[in-house]
Amino acid sequence: MTESSGQGPLSRFRVLDLTRVRAGPTAVRQLADWGADVIKLETPPSPNEGEGMGGPRHGPDFQNIHRNKRGMTLNLKSTEGMAVLHRLVAEMDVVVENYRPDVKHRLGIDYESLKAINPGLVYASISGFGQDGPYVGRPGFDQIAQGMGGLMSITGEPGQGPMRAGIPVADLTAGLFCAQGILIALLEREVSGQGQWVKSSLLQAQIAMLDFQAARWLLAEDVPQQAGNNHPTSIPTGVFKTLDGHINIAASGGAIYARLVDILGDPEMGSDPRFADGAARSKHRDALNARIEAVTLTRSSAEWVEVLNGAGVPCGPIYSIDQVFADPQVQHLQMAQPVENAVLGHQEVVGQAIELSRTPSAIRRATPELGEHTDEILAQLGLDRTEIDALRASGAI
Repeated sequence: MTESSGQGPLSRFRVLDLTRVRAGPTAVRQLADWGADVIKLETPPSPNEGEGMGGPRHGPDFQNIHRNKRGMTLNLKSTEGMAVLHRLVAEMDVVVENYRPDVKHRLGIDYESLKAINPGLVYASISGFGQDGPYVGRPGFDQIAQGMGGLMSITGEPGQGPMRAGIPVADLTAGLFCAQGILIALLEREVSGQGQWVKSSLLQAQIAMLDFQAARWLLAEDVPQQAGNNHPTSIPTGVFKTLDGHINIAASGGAIYARLVDILGDPEMGSDPRFADGAARSKHRDALNARIEAVTLTRSSAEWVEVLNGAGVPCGPIYSIDQVFADPQVQHLQMAQPVENAVLGHQEVVGQAIELSRTPSAIRRATPELGEHTDEILAQLGLDRTEIDALRASGAI
């Protein structure tokens, strides 16, 4: 059971997508963009239910996160629907789900149940807090994980209270870690011939993303605090006002700091004992930042970006999202990828951040309409027209 147009480094793998909202679909999107044949299962339409899965189907979020998949409807609460699911699972390499741990057991789609059908199955789960433990029954949401995972305590200006990040960090990274785990399990299966259960959670992902901030506590018992736009340990690194906006400057380290002093034309910044080394600059960060900003205010952002980078001092503009995609380097990297949708026409979605020289990722198809490929997929399973019509009449599809 393969997609006729399948191509890409993962085109030999078949993936059943039981996910919704963001973390799970993010994991599956990674596989789909690299060529995996992904079947996205959704509940058949009901007059009593709305869209429910990541916003309106034709909205930007839904269209971006579910591209490169084939869409199928299936009622997992019906006997006929479960029979079809079992036939699908028997032919899959991967199943990905992000139900609450108790829900999948109640539906009979947990790992042990599906492993009995397909021992080589790589079964991947994303949850809020893990598949067991004291919080196993809690619903998981990105902002809850940002708070419990420590990110909000180190984000924002000092003294202003906790601040969420501007993107769903826990959701996205849980999905990326899950995709990584799936690929590892598929590689291991080539040796053992056996599938296994891959698990990721929003809380684990958020803690892992703390990285050096977490290490400061674990290895030195130093509790990081909010630092606003300043880098917590590399000084001076932060946001500075210009004549027409703001820029980022990263000038930590003796050599780069010396270049910054030279370009700013303020030799006392180099001789002042308050700014003599990294420790001193950290202690007197506010005074140093004010000194730098007094000069950056005299020229435009574009001028400073050009001058400072030309002198070997890392500097960059601070863009709004529209300006991001207008930048010539972003356009060169092709981070906006075109796709044609049968209903919406020409669209652009967000490209991959990984490049492979021989087998690149590709946006092969737009997000499917609800159940768009149901008949096609069932026919590939061996069902004839009469059987498909009977499933539709029963409400199973």
